[in-house]
Amino acid sequence: MGQTVSQLGEHTTLVVLPLFAVLVLDAGAGQLGVLRAVGQAPILLLSLFVGAWVDRWRTRTVMVLADAGRAVVLGAAAGAGVVGWLGLPVVFGVAFVVGALSVFFDVAYQASLVRLVRREQLIPGNSALEGSRSAAQIGGPALGGALVSLLSAPVAAAFGAGFFVVSFLSIRRIGRREVVPERVERRVWRRILEGLRFVAGNASLRVVCLASAAFQFSFAAVMTVYLLFLPRDLQLSGTVVGLALAATGPGALVGSVLAGRLPGRFGYGRVLVWAALVADGVFLWLPALHGSPAVTVPVLLVVNFVFGAGGQLVNVTVMAVRQAVTPPGMQGRAAATITFVGMGLTPLGSLLGGFLAGTWGTRAGLGVAAAGMLLSPALMALSPLARLGRTLPR
Repeated sequence: MGQTVSQLGEHTTLVVLPLFAVLVLDAGAGQLGVLRAVGQAPILLLSLFVGAWVDRWRTRTVMVLADAGRAVVLGAAAGAGVVGWLGLPVVFGVAFVVGALSVFFDVAYQASLVRLVRREQLIPGNSALEGSRSAAQIGGPALGGALVSLLSAPVAAAFGAGFFVVSFLSIRRIGRREVVPERVERRVWRRILEGLRFVAGNASLRVVCLASAAFQFSFAAVMTVYLLFLPRDLQLSGTVVGLALAATGPGALVGSVLAGRLPGRFGYGRVLVWAALVADGVFLWLPALHGSPAVTVPVLLVVNFVFGAGGQLVNVTVMAVRQAVTPPGMQGRAAATITFVGMGLTPLGSLLGGFLAGTWGTRAGLGVAAAGMLLSPALMALSPLARLGRTLPR
């Protein structure tokens, strides 16, 4: 429950801040790109340090503190909005701090399952956790869009803070004993280098890093243009934008269920390549959208549903492979290294999206960014990852 509510707060905030900037503060393409880059910068700046730290502490403690911090920051943002101080500089600061605390939560969350379940339970466990995150993806964007459109940014921020408070209280109640790896006293830089060497020395994890980097860079550019394209080119309200993005959630629920079945039937490698190809390729349809909401909204719902299903199938499968080939004492650093390499370029991708939308227009920019996403399945198809069979590697 705690992880689900925390994800709900995170996905609500991810929609609230950009929509508030575009619809209320009239932010341009470049400003929106900077806002998204500021929120993603902590991934690049902090991931490796957080991974080295998480391997030495209880993941429950890290997640609880991250939730408490995000609740305080969003509560302060709600207060700033009430007194009229919620301008772009404050929104940038909120985005950065929430992004930094989310790095702590996400790295600890990825390392926690291996400490709590047996190896053969990784796929079912990841499917269950990712399924709960999918539920958050359903409600978060829709709720965020509605809050900004119908109420106000302070109310939206207060709702986000409330979600993190509930998550804080829920995760604190986890009673199962967590097996924490034995501490070895080494300098933080040495522990970070050990994580980097481990990931670089494993063929499957190397490809995961490269494919993730290609996807996340292009997807960050896509989402920056997308959040301009929907309200300005297609003339959709914040509520409808939120509902369209929320279609990713039901798709992700389907992807979580399929992730528990398809890899064992068709092979992990084949599922990874085809799911990534379908999920990434569906965005190529977006630049051709024209017409009234009666035409465009159903298409957007289908596109986001397919993307959610394929993307979640890839996420669960990749996470299970990573957890299976990584020893317990390296889980946090491996997750952080992959996050650092895979998502470290997202701030640049967001800036590129703002540049493409401002220079070439939203339709052309969206097409170029969407085409870049196809590099990810291409890298997996040409790698040893594509040859993984029906059982998890050792």
